[in-house]
Amino acid sequence: MNKSFIKFIADFSPLLIFFTVYYKNDKNLIEAIPALVIATLAAVILLYVSEKKIPYLPLVGCLLICIFGGLTIVFKNPIFIYLKPTVINIIFSIVLLGGRIFLNKNFLKILFKSSLKLEESGWDKLNYRWAFFFIFLAILNEFVWRTQTEEVWVNFKVWGILPLTFVFTAFQIPLLKKYKKSDE
Repeated sequence: MNKSFIKFIADFSPLLIFFTVYYKNDKNLIEAIPALVIATLAAVILLYVSEKKIPYLPLVGCLLICIFGGLTIVFKNPIFIYLKPTVINIIFSIVLLGGRIFLNKNFLKILFKSSLKLEESGWDKLNYRWAFFFIFLAILNEFVWRTQTEEVWVNFKVWGILPLTFVFTAFQIPLLKKYKKSDE
């Protein structure tokens, strides 16, 4: 089976399963979370079987889903799963900003250096843009779950964050072109 297809399945099937179970169970978040946790664990296992290693980001995502999903299930309180996107986005932002400011390391460059060839200033700009985008997503998630219904938050989680991320990524193309290293 094609590795990119397996990665696509691993990335999106847990969310699709969660969304399906949520709506088939009368919009019951507490009943949909176990399906999300199990599907996420299955996706990570699929990635491991396919690649003989577990990529770092899916592993972190799985760990956080298991922790926050587990807390949601145990305490029967959706606040924990509402907080997961906030926490993960803040963690990503702290890693990117903290790595650059305190460790003089650009973790975005380390993560993507094999697929992107950029000048150092391009890496820095991209790093800061992503760090601030993650902060924006965390704030937006907090606003949505605190001011909207659970159903609106679920739909935002599925149909809001992902498209926003795609749009943000597309807006980075001019920066990537401007700072692309020439093949000399």
